Amino acid sequence: MTLVRNDSFRDIDRFLKQFWVTPEVNRFHTVPMDVYRNDDSFLVVVDLPGVSADKIDLTVENNVLSIHAERSVPTSVEGVERSLAERPYGEFRRQVYLGTNVDAEHIRASYEDGILTVVVPIAAHAKPRRIDVSPSKGTSVLDA
Repeated sequence: MTLVRNDSFRDIDRFLKQFWVTPEVNRFHTVPMDVYRNDDSFLVVVDLPGVSADKIDLTVENNVLSIHAERSVPTSVEGVERSLAERPYGEFRRQVYLGTNVDAEHIRASYEDGILTVVVPIAAHAKPRRIDVSPSKGTSVLDA
């Protein structure tokens, strides 16, 4: 038995976009991303296939990380007709709200094989810390 996933609305949407939306239209696209947390930082991993590193712009303002990238429309080759256009071109934007528990001054990013990885360190004041418990010497905490 084979399980086939069918999403009629997605198929209809894709079909209609072929006729009414061209890749040359300058509109903003969202990009898929994953966010992970380890002990000392958050990792934001964004798919940007076909985007050159010099076309990626990262900014942080008021604890909002803004990702802006652009993938150019491929140049037409004479005598070659495009039959199907599903890959998005143009501008890609994404915003990530960081909150107050991050160290926005030490964010760093790398880009390799179409994957943008942004490392957002957690601020020292937001990291869990161990509190030592001292033995009581017969006095109550309320007496202190």
